[in-house]
Amino acid sequence: MEPPTYACVGTSDGIASYRSMENYISQIKRNGTNAEIEVFRGLSHGFGLGEGTVAEGWMDHAVSFWEENMK
Repeated sequence: MEPPTYACVGTSDGIASYRSMENYISQIKRNGTNAEIEVFRGLSHGFGLGEGTVAEGWMDHAVSFWEENMK
């Protein structure tokens, strides 16, 4: 069983396909574990903090997810 899982990925990621990641997150949820994914249009792999991109703020979302799932 997977632990609660947060993922974020860009639609232009050549390493981790966003569709594969969506499927993976869906499987985790079907198994009864909390999971969340954010998909960012046009971003490739390695967008860092996302500053100045559509991914800006992803780290705050991830921290919130982890804090909620540590209870």
